[in-house]
Amino acid sequence: MTGEATPHVTDDANHGATTVPPVEELPSTAPPAAPQVDADLGAGERAGRRPPAVDVPELARLLDGRYAEVRGLVRSNLADYASILEEAETLSRADYRERVRDLVVEMAATGQTGMGFPEEYGGGGDLGASIAAFETLAFGDLSVLVKVGVQFGLFGGAILQLGTREHHDAYLRDLITGKLMGCFAMTESGHGSNVQALGTVATYDLASGEFVIETTSEQARKDYIGNAAAHAELAVVFAQLHVGGESHGVHAFVVPIRQDGEPAPGVRIEDDGLKMGLNGVDNGRIWFDRVRVPRSALLNRFAEVSPSGVYSSPIENPNKRFFTMLGTLVQGRVSVGGAGINAAKVAITLAVKYALRRRQFEATSEDAEELLLDYGLHQRRLLPLLARTYALHFAQEVVRGQLHDVLSEAGDGSAEDEHARRELESRAAGTKALGTWHATRTIQECREACGGAGYLSVNRFAALKADTDVFTTFEGDNHVLLQLVAKGLLTDYASDFEDLDQLGTVRFVTSLAVETVIEKTSVHKLLERIRDVLPGGDQWDQEAGLLDSDYQLAMLRFREEHMLSGVARRLKRGMDQGMNPGEVFSRVQDHVVAAANAHVERLTLEAFVDKVRGLPDGDTKVALGLLCDLHALSAIEADRAWFMEHGRLSVNRSKAISREIGSLCRQVRPIAGELVDAFGVPPEMLRAPDLLGTEA
Repeated sequence: MTGEATPHVTDDANHGATTVPPVEELPSTAPPAAPQVDADLGAGERAGRRPPAVDVPELARLLDGRYAEVRGLVRSNLADYASILEEAETLSRADYRERVRDLVVEMAATGQTGMGFPEEYGGGGDLGASIAAFETLAFGDLSVLVKVGVQFGLFGGAILQLGTREHHDAYLRDLITGKLMGCFAMTESGHGSNVQALGTVATYDLASGEFVIETTSEQARKDYIGNAAAHAELAVVFAQLHVGGESHGVHAFVVPIRQDGEPAPGVRIEDDGLKMGLNGVDNGRIWFDRVRVPRSALLNRFAEVSPSGVYSSPIENPNKRFFTMLGTLVQGRVSVGGAGINAAKVAITLAVKYALRRRQFEATSEDAEELLLDYGLHQRRLLPLLARTYALHFAQEVVRGQLHDVLSEAGDGSAEDEHARRELESRAAGTKALGTWHATRTIQECREACGGAGYLSVNRFAALKADTDVFTTFEGDNHVLLQLVAKGLLTDYASDFEDLDQLGTVRFVTSLAVETVIEKTSVHKLLERIRDVLPGGDQWDQEAGLLDSDYQLAMLRFREEHMLSGVARRLKRGMDQGMNPGEVFSRVQDHVVAAANAHVERLTLEAFVDKVRGLPDGDTKVALGLLCDLHALSAIEADRAWFMEHGRLSVNRSKAISREIGSLCRQVRPIAGELVDAFGVPPEMLRAPDLLGTEA
């Protein structure tokens, strides 16, 4: 690449084993006695080593993992349908919606969208492949992505996971092909995250053997429902089930909402109108005026109503039943998180490629202007985001594997099985939150880094920004999801997890003895483990090498467990003072979210470190080791105030971390182009003539 400097890489030894190099070989954290020419250089740069030679196909195969063939099919389909990117800007909203629908049906014919369904109905029988295909589809038009998610992930997934053989035989084959279009009617105008309080009611009529679906108030109308405004014939409707005057909580029903293209009797449908983005998806509102459906409309995997009006369920506890039903739909959160991460890949690819061809100012020579990516500030803006994108890719890989394992196996209902499901739900929620927030931040920073060119619609940032913005709130508001993560951590995924709402969580945690709270969060034990691995005794965090992944992980583990311990203590203190549990929780809510965020940050780094350590020695391992170090140190630097407040980071050490980040950016700079090429964004999706110097 033209305009490259020749920085060098740091040794990757610490990513291959837990052995810590001798302290005297590490860069000093103390200020030099006198000015040094190489004061701002990192250890790797001073070592004088060459940049790693990145084999793009090899790295791409590593990123694609076991689903390389699946991702290849999706990339091929995206290339064939590249015209949708321009059509999204030129077609009317109605025509754009029809074009998106047509593309979804065409993609279904390739097998791309049905990979998670049973083979006997025309699917691929591999849930992990389904998630991988969906993630890859995020390289293209995101209205197509969301339409696919609604049809096959939400509507189809609900019938698959909540229904039984009768429902599978009736609907799966046609919905897999797109012949039968449906929607997922859970959210209401008055209730989004609090699904247990939905206002729609389904009452069993003993005389007719039917359920009567009714919207009980204006706040109970179904809202923001994808596929509802134009295309869905059926809806999976979540409603409070009433049988014989008794309420049994929220259940799901298959309800016809259109007949011959018109609203079905008793059904009223209204378009939600123009949105910030995703205008190729027909979101709408639905009202039900005593709509009658047969008894078989109940998706009855977890509950049944007999013809004589007797309710039964294999799960006696109503709260556990509710959370079990919702837990089977966790793939939506996994899918959205992965889609956000892949949308970030498109943005960082565009910005890095632009920075490798765009010149600005004569900084080091009077003969030529410098490439943007040769400027230290530009490296600082983009390359930590590139490193974090890789980190989240590998974190997503872990949660995708957990999802495949948990939902592909029937399970025996054991405590271990339930614990695995709870851990999956928590990890899916946390990774979705971090992945979608990362997409929002990355797309904005990359847009700014491309200047005026990034503001032109043809260069994709307009659509990326508008279409991904809602990712942070659909399939669960990120702040609510992180509270779910914290709930699991504080209760250790207790067997009565389902009974614990916010107030129940407060009471559960504060009912423990102080010693038990400390034992659960065990910062003191963590410190003992750290001392066994890292040098320095009580000064481990001041004497370990900055590029030692054990040190990096120890810092994030300390923050996580210290925060959790603090939350538990604050909850207990509030209750001991006689405060209302709701007020206690409200006062510590920000602390709760911070603790959950710290937990997921640690899991993300852990996934990256594990991936690098598992690689054979070679340039690919060296390159990913650089990114892993850059991600880890950037995470510590971003929260340096907390680490300094809690005595884990000195001023000199903090400055050393910032210097090392600059050094790592310079070492990543020569390989940045190859690193984004390995994401495999189809060239047809990089519709950016002003950024890439190509024709529109």
